[in-house]
Amino acid sequence: MKKRIFITATNTNIGKTYTTKRLLKAFAARGLAVGVIKPIETGVSDGYAPDGEELLECAKALNPKLWSLEVEDIVPITYELPAAPFVASSNTAFDLKSVLRAIEAMEASCDIVLIEGAGGLYVPIDANTMMIDLIKMLDAKVLLVTHCSLGCINDTLLSKKALEGLHVEHLVAFNCRENDENFSTVSLPYFEHTKQQVLKVDDDIDLICELLYNL
Repeated sequence: MKKRIFITATNTNIGKTYTTKRLLKAFAARGLAVGVIKPIETGVSDGYAPDGEELLECAKALNPKLWSLEVEDIVPITYELPAAPFVASSNTAFDLKSVLRAIEAMEASCDIVLIEGAGGLYVPIDANTMMIDLIKMLDAKVLLVTHCSLGCINDTLLSKKALEGLHVEHLVAFNCRENDENFSTVSLPYFEHTKQQVLKVDDDIDLICELLYNL
C-alpha cells in the first residue's frame, strides 16, 4: 500500500482544499508522484464538483500519469444537497468499496495519495459511519487543519482528542487568514504555554510535508 494522508479539519470551510493543493505541490517538489481523492463531495450541482475539479486540475498539472482522469475518478461519491453525507444521501449506506477502488486505482500512478475529507471528524456519512471511522478504514495518517480565529483552542483540542482516542497518528496545521490577525494575542499563548507545535499552512508547508511523510 502506498502512503495515504487524510486531510480533515475542525469544521467545514476551514481550508481543506486549499491545504490539500498546497501539500500536493510540496510533495511533488520533493520528487514524489502525487495523487488525490475526495471520497465524498456534497453540494454537487449538474455534475459539477467544485472541490473535486480544483483538486483534479492541480494533480494533473503535477503528475502527467493522471492526464486522462475525470472528476468522477477522484470523487467517487457525490450528492446534490450541500449537507452532511448522511442527510444529503437520505441515509444511504456508505459504499466503502467504491472509495477503495478509487484510491487503489490512484495508487497505481502515485507514490503518495492525499485524501480530502468532507467537513470535520464527526460528520456522519451514514447511520453507522462517521468521517473519523473512514480514516481508520483507510489506514491513513492525518493532517488536521484548524483555524486561527477565536475558538480555535477548543476546536483544535476536541479534534485532537478524538484522533488520539482512536490512536490515529496525526499532525495539526493552522490555516490563518487575513482577518485572523488576533491569533497571536488570543490563542497562540495557550499553544506556546502547553508546548504544542504551531505550524501554519502558508508559512510552514515544506516542514508540514516533511513531518507528514515521516509519520
